[in-house]
Amino acid sequence: MDIRLKWFYRLGFLLLLFIVLFVFLKLQPIWLPVVNFTIIVTLPFVIAAFITYLLHPIVETLHENYLPRWLAVLIIYSLFFGTVSVTLYNGVPAVIHQLRDLTEHAPEFANQYREWINDIQEKTSTWPMGVQERIDRGIHGVEEMLDHTLTKAIDLGMGIVNSAILFAIIPFIAFYMLKDYEKMKKAVWYITPSRWRQEGTMFLRDVDKSLGSYIRGQLSVCVVIGTCSALLFWFIALPYPLLLGLIIGVTNIIPYFGPVIGAVPAIIIAATLSVKMIFFVVIIIIILQFLEGNILAPFIVGKSLHMHPLVIMFALLAGGEIGGVLGLILAVPIMAVLKVSLLHAKQHFTKAKSNNQLV
Repeated sequence: MDIRLKWFYRLGFLLLLFIVLFVFLKLQPIWLPVVNFTIIVTLPFVIAAFITYLLHPIVETLHENYLPRWLAVLIIYSLFFGTVSVTLYNGVPAVIHQLRDLTEHAPEFANQYREWINDIQEKTSTWPMGVQERIDRGIHGVEEMLDHTLTKAIDLGMGIVNSAILFAIIPFIAFYMLKDYEKMKKAVWYITPSRWRQEGTMFLRDVDKSLGSYIRGQLSVCVVIGTCSALLFWFIALPYPLLLGLIIGVTNIIPYFGPVIGAVPAIIIAATLSVKMIFFVVIIIIILQFLEGNILAPFIVGKSLHMHPLVIMFALLAGGEIGGVLGLILAVPIMAVLKVSLLHAKQHFTKAKSNNQLV
């Protein structure tokens, strides 16, 4: 009878949970504006905290070498935001110019794309009906994915432009976060309940150990690869080298699939010029991937994640299905945090179980 009552309680709890979720979703017009407002207000602080997380180890290294903290913060802060400001000041107008030029020549690329599609359909017209239908569905899926990605990119760009004033305060927030890093740690320590402090510190330490070097290394590799690809595309006279280099640098964050995604726009634009240009672009992509896989990644990124490639691929597939390109970028860091969380949860429950047995 007790077992039946337990099952009834569990079913009742699940039913109540579904009812609460249903009511919560029905009240979306009420709470969604509050969530959007909260995201807009907290986003500069989140970005500033991420910048602080990236720069803090360098500040600590300088401080440990007998440099006053305020001076170390000022030096790193000036170098980082000075480089970013100069890059944005010179790069953004060039990217906008190339993007505008690309938009003007979009009909030429569209015609080239239609010729490819017609050629594929003509060559596969004699294939079995089921195979041809799958090819058509694949082409349609790729078109929808490209359209969705382009729309998201445009919306993101417009959102950043509209929130320029809001994002302008990020350097000031990051400066005070770097300057008062130890004070913020102490504040979090005192706010956290005493019974969670030791486990929370160990958890954050393991997350930083697993994820910190990966993020910093991966960003460094992406900057190097993006810069090299833009310079090489400019050297072979490929149109829009800065824009294509930016795309390759950003997509290179995605393990395994990123280089393929980033290479597609460059190959499509090269195809509108000549077969020789396609050959040059493919050679550049192969050289850059060899440079990353055999020189940059092993020395800069290393094997900090300690995750099997199959786990990483699973995370990428799940992230791409859930969140598209953004999901692909965030999939591996989220999986790394989830891995550390599961290990700590296992240790916690094992420790609690052993304590209960001793009692």
